[in-house]
Amino acid sequence: MALTHLQIKELLDENRYHKCDGFGEDKVCVKIASIADLPSRFGKFQVVAFWNNRDGKEHAAFVHGDACFAENVPVRLHSECLTGDAIGSLRCDCRDQLEAALGALGKMENGILLYLRQEGRGIGFINKIRAYGLQDHGYDTVEANIALGFRDDERDYAVAAHMLQSLKVKSIRLMTNNPRKLAGLTALGIKITDRISLIIPPNPYNEFYLHTKATKSGHLLDTEGKEHLLEQTDRPVVAGMSNEQAVEIQEV
Repeated sequence: MALTHLQIKELLDENRYHKCDGFGEDKVCVKIASIADLPSRFGKFQVVAFWNNRDGKEHAAFVHGDACFAENVPVRLHSECLTGDAIGSLRCDCRDQLEAALGALGKMENGILLYLRQEGRGIGFINKIRAYGLQDHGYDTVEANIALGFRDDERDYAVAAHMLQSLKVKSIRLMTNNPRKLAGLTALGIKITDRISLIIPPNPYNEFYLHTKATKSGHLLDTEGKEHLLEQTDRPVVAGMSNEQAVEIQEV
């Protein structure tokens, strides 16, 4: 069951003049601008359009079933990737992750995919292509970002946290391989009750990229598409460890 007309009206009325102290260091405040039905090849969704005060970018939530006002909602955070999502680039696993997440959520009782306008792990499209150029000359993804003057990951999850609050989501099961997302959302007050892995098998063009994600960025995967225990240089996340323990270790 999707959002009813009454619930949509309630959310839109509440957000029309919404202002708050904001989330995170940048005091990000978002508000729901519009809601509409969106049938797709992955199932029936409703799309929620958000505006934010930080940079005016328009983020989106794709909501399946009775996910708003609910607990233990499966949620996927997906950062925009023009080359992967739209063009089908094989240099990353972004489109595969997006389609796998939507396909899985569409088969569940409920779920939400947040589509965040954070191209290139937050460095923007032009800088992402500059990073690609460096990678063509032997840099890995982390080295390329650092060479351009950025951290390996510049993404901010304050927008996502506020979006979930705006949708009245009480707790989530986060679909991710990235412990930083667990730590980032938890620090912003989002209650995470479980982690759902999202493993995509590599192809010859993104195998080194996925290996770098695992060994340098701490993602819980390996280049054969299986769960990965972090390298000794990373903070350890081991089998049997709770989400709370994993978050605490990443914050130390």
